[in-house]
Amino acid sequence: MSSPPSPRSSRLTGFYRLGVAERRRRLLELGALSADGFAAIDPGALPLDVADGMIENVVGTYALPFAVAVNFCIDDVETLIPMAVEEPSVVAAASNAARMTRPRGFRTVVSAPVMIGQIQITHVADVDAGAARLCAAAEEVLADARRLVPRLAERGGGPVSFDVRILARAGLDGGVIVAHIHVDCRDAMGANLVNTLCEALADRVAKLAGGRPGLRILSNLTDGRTVTVRCSIDDAQLASEGADGADVRRAIAAASRFAELDPYRACTHNKGIMNGVDAVLVATGQDWRAVEAGAHAFAARTGIYGPLAVWRERAGGLDGELLMPLAVGTVGGALHVHPGARLALDLAGAHTADRLAALCGAAGIATNLAALRALATEGIQRGHMALHARGLARAAGATGDLVDRVAAELSALGDVKADRAREVFARLCSVALPGIPGGEPR
Repeated sequence: MSSPPSPRSSRLTGFYRLGVAERRRRLLELGALSADGFAAIDPGALPLDVADGMIENVVGTYALPFAVAVNFCIDDVETLIPMAVEEPSVVAAASNAARMTRPRGFRTVVSAPVMIGQIQITHVADVDAGAARLCAAAEEVLADARRLVPRLAERGGGPVSFDVRILARAGLDGGVIVAHIHVDCRDAMGANLVNTLCEALADRVAKLAGGRPGLRILSNLTDGRTVTVRCSIDDAQLASEGADGADVRRAIAAASRFAELDPYRACTHNKGIMNGVDAVLVATGQDWRAVEAGAHAFAARTGIYGPLAVWRERAGGLDGELLMPLAVGTVGGALHVHPGARLALDLAGAHTADRLAALCGAAGIATNLAALRALATEGIQRGHMALHARGLARAAGATGDLVDRVAAELSALGDVKADRAREVFARLCSVALPGIPGGEPR
């Protein structure tokens, strides 16, 4: 599928109020997708035979809602953000926070896409001498590694550095050394590439160190492959009905300080970030488990678990900054075979790993901002439960206008539960269809 042009504007007012068909029409008008593009995310778009070739023991496929977060302007480029997620409010939260940032937009810095491969060497009799021999041979090892990936080197990537750490001088595994090979993977996530290099080099590295080869695998703590996202919001954008912008600003900054002091709060703070990041990763066919593992390890890199994003007050507004490891790819993996993942990348205009990392980071800081603003004003549950009520209304059997009527009554009652949704739906149906208690609306 050819890549459509970037959308003229991601500011789609009232997009959430439209029906699915009308939303699709709006995206076509923007040039965000080609006319046949939606086939990649229609029901049944992942054929069983394709799914069977992706993983083992396939018995079916499992669908998630595929949505578009709007209002994003990232590095001066209007951007639609694809999200696949089951949790209500994530897409709405990201879109709302992105709207608040529009006067200045999101600014990103993406590091070189360098992954770490680990070669463990055990039973080293003299770890100091072994480490010294490895350091002395670093350039030779790198030259061997580069010869193993000539095409990657031709594209400006490949092994870039080699270093050594002593982990143990004695113990059940004897002296233990770990050698790290750092590999620029370009637009690939790089797991298979790095693992292959580690396995190919392990015997020589272990012999140089005077020990036995142990594990040979990449690390998902990709602290050399990071994204930084910054945004700045004025008090006027932070204000809401009944909430002064300056008060909201002070409350968000205080919430950030809370996360910096307390790992219990920091964990929930970071979960709000990963709401946005993971939704983009799933939509674009990435290894979201690897990113999650790396993000939380990075958050604990000082020995105390802390927040991935922080917020600071300034005169008349609020500044936020997110820094996290983000290993993503736009070639390889599920992208070869999953039509929805390819569509998502086209929709977002994310055709390089750098751009995809920038989008993921912007989505993450946006959902974090939305969560903190909700906590600072009406509380996190109001908006979340309103959307949850709609989900319960549908689960009870409501369709069309009845979804909103059931959801509104649940919210008014303050009893957003499945059994109450069924009661309200049955009563509204009996009113609509006299003589057919609980009957389905026609």
